[in-house]
Amino acid sequence: MSNEIKVTNEGLQKLKDELNYLKDVKRNEVVEAIRLALSYGDLSENSEYDEAKTEQAKVESRIQELEELLKNVVVIEDHEIKTDTVNIGAIVQVRNENLGKELEYTIVGATEANPLKGRISDRSPIGKALLNRRTGDLVEVETPAGVVNFKILNIRK
Repeated sequence: MSNEIKVTNEGLQKLKDELNYLKDVKRNEVVEAIRLALSYGDLSENSEYDEAKTEQAKVESRIQELEELLKNVVVIEDHEIKTDTVNIGAIVQVRNENLGKELEYTIVGATEANPLKGRISDRSPIGKALLNRRTGDLVEVETPAGVVNFKILNIRK
């Protein structure tokens, strides 16, 4: 699998905003928490110090992760989103044939996924199965809950 991380312009901005927040705000807050904890003295029984150091490790780890992600980002421009087939950035209206229920998904890169808001990753079982399919296609998807059949009703930007 490629190291490419596909994102929309909105997704790229969210990654950059998070990185800037961690570097410019959170990192300083953690340093201040460590400084305060050190002022309490004896480190062997200083839970505030331990918590601050743990938080510092998490922040630094996430900063590294975001910097690595941003090196591999490929932005999907609006003009690249096609409506003849399902692709990243497309909004897909489907009918779950098993339930007779219509659903709408926006296909996004893995870093932008939020299933509760209908934003599903191109790497998820449903996202993968829908990619490159056309309006009218019947798609069988193996999900953790079992096989689900979808009919693609519409594809739009």
